[in-house]
Amino acid sequence: MDLEQFREETRQWLLANAPKSMFGTPKSMDDICWGGRKTHYPTDVKRWLDVMAERGWTAPTWPKQYGGGGLSRDEVKVLNQEMARLQLRPPLTGFGLSMIGPLLLQEGSEALKRTHIPPIVRGEIRWCQGYSEPGSGSDLASLQTKAEVDGDSFVLNGQKVWTSYADKADWMFILVRTDPKAKKQEGITFLLMDMDAPGVSVKPIRLISGTSPFCETFIENVRVSRANVVGQVNGGWAIAKALLGHERTMIADVFKDRVPGNPLVELARRYVGGDSRIADPIIRDRVTQSEMDQHCLDLTLDRSRDSAKAGHKPGPETSIFKYYGTETNMRRRELMVEILGPQGLGWEGNGFDGKELGITRDWLRSRGNSIEGGTSEIQLNVIAKRVLGLPD
Repeated sequence: MDLEQFREETRQWLLANAPKSMFGTPKSMDDICWGGRKTHYPTDVKRWLDVMAERGWTAPTWPKQYGGGGLSRDEVKVLNQEMARLQLRPPLTGFGLSMIGPLLLQEGSEALKRTHIPPIVRGEIRWCQGYSEPGSGSDLASLQTKAEVDGDSFVLNGQKVWTSYADKADWMFILVRTDPKAKKQEGITFLLMDMDAPGVSVKPIRLISGTSPFCETFIENVRVSRANVVGQVNGGWAIAKALLGHERTMIADVFKDRVPGNPLVELARRYVGGDSRIADPIIRDRVTQSEMDQHCLDLTLDRSRDSAKAGHKPGPETSIFKYYGTETNMRRRELMVEILGPQGLGWEGNGFDGKELGITRDWLRSRGNSIEGGTSEIQLNVIAKRVLGLPD
């Protein structure tokens, strides 16, 4: 089948199978599907997930034997173009598709691939990441959660923190210390842990923005099969770094502009004034710079995504995506609040509409961007040493 035939058939299939409510911008967080056993989605959201998963198009580049679409790079590009043209929202998102799934395809055993990849494609299992710990700061290798061998299992004890969506996740990919006598990077193992296993408990953390995806995760005498090791026992540091490449690309991709139209310009015209152009020259200049930065980020992420689909593993350059995405988003959120003027001072109550309150809370939330997923200082160190080759 040539690409033009594939394009026509894809367009017709999407129009025939996508529920009408899946066209256009999501109206609420309920319309964004993360999958999993612990969240129930509106009927159309679930149907959109099911029909796309049945075709393998929730993970269109993944191999067909694991439930993926098996599409070529060019076919995926066509699929994405047609979905964008129809303003169809993605049927599924989450750490399964963006982090642990790609890692398992690269580093997992055949048994782990067959066990976990198909449920990820179907959106049946939601994942969280067990990396950060209290007292470790940005020194990931200093983790203290330990795993001791007991027969065919490990017994885990410890605590993780800043665990995004741990309260909604079914499984966690977790770093544990399996050899306390080894050098700290050499005594770590990468495991897959069922969040419903006895001994796992979760406590949500609330942020200044009023909401939060973050949780504390407490682990007490939790048994995990040794078959759930990804890579080698005590060889988890290399696996952890490989996953971080996927995570940093994913985090930067979160900051990709997917809102149709030009909301920043429209916001400036409404609050600053102007018709054909924004009245205030300083705001106009800053809006222009923000739009240029965002466009550069979007194009670079598109290029990175194409490279990944061509089979290239993410490397240390992903720290650039994470750092630049963080800085771009923080500057953009700050500019939006400045454009609001006094209307950007609201928290709740009368005098502020819902959009104004949302912009203020998004600005507050963005202050955490430079910490989560590895601080900006860590990213700059990686860029200096491993991308630019600068000396210590």
